[in-house]
Amino acid sequence: MSELIPGLQPGMSIAQICDAAITAFEQKGIQSPRADARILIGRAFGLDRAALISQSERRLTAPEVDAVAVVLARRLTHEPVAHIVGVKEFWSLPLKITPAVLVPRPDTETVVEAALDGILERGLGAAKLRILDIGTGSGALLLALLSEFKNASGIGTDISSEAIDVARENAEQLGFAARSRFVVDNFAQSLDEPFDLIVSNPPYVRSDDIDQLAPEVRDFDPKLALDGGVDGLSAYRAIAAEAHRLLAPGGQLIVELGIGQDGEVAALLKAVGLSVAGSSRKDLNGINRALSASLP
Repeated sequence: MSELIPGLQPGMSIAQICDAAITAFEQKGIQSPRADARILIGRAFGLDRAALISQSERRLTAPEVDAVAVVLARRLTHEPVAHIVGVKEFWSLPLKITPAVLVPRPDTETVVEAALDGILERGLGAAKLRILDIGTGSGALLLALLSEFKNASGIGTDISSEAIDVARENAEQLGFAARSRFVVDNFAQSLDEPFDLIVSNPPYVRSDDIDQLAPEVRDFDPKLALDGGVDGLSAYRAIAAEAHRLLAPGGQLIVELGIGQDGEVAALLKAVGLSVAGSSRKDLNGINRALSASLP
């Protein structure tokens, strides 16, 4: 198996294996070769970062080299690290990840930040908030908000029953099962209760643009979580159609945006009678990423 990664052979140290993996990743155009190599090698041997450093000169047996080669070879196909290790951290929460759910990204934390600001500005931090997460996937947005608001409860919906199973397991593992419920539903059409806060990271990639995405996304994230239709706005139209019915008076809706979509999404929300915030919240790259609207 060691031939899967050029240069790997029995007797090499962990440090040498790491160097070989970094070189192989760089040649394949992996974006973060050093970090990915350390995570995957540590995972293969059950070592955290400190142990990986302290044991860097340990020599590996042939079975050990073969075992780590299999793990590293998966990354060479551009399979996301989160899929290989089965976990991704979001808002400091370790979330189980499977091929059934979108790998949560740092950009999506912008939605959580916007929600925190909105709730605190309204003086509702200690209130018994009712939160809805449309297209919940792994449960990332809902569970992040439940971790911040101890009196809040919420529902996560997703059209994929496999995704709902993952979200429900994450809620149980993180201790939020009593304050959360997960429902297989298409844009919350079956729900009939009002919510103080609705959040969503909907599919927003134009159908024709999916083939141009990074292979980690294009080949491994579920297409249902990516494809926003011909113009990338199909999911926003569906959310807008339900928003007036699902928001409590004064309730807030926050959606993640694709690049350059803020104006079009704002127009869709205004058209159904929502009051849209003056500007979108930017992510760490300065891109308009989270748009807030409210029911007057």
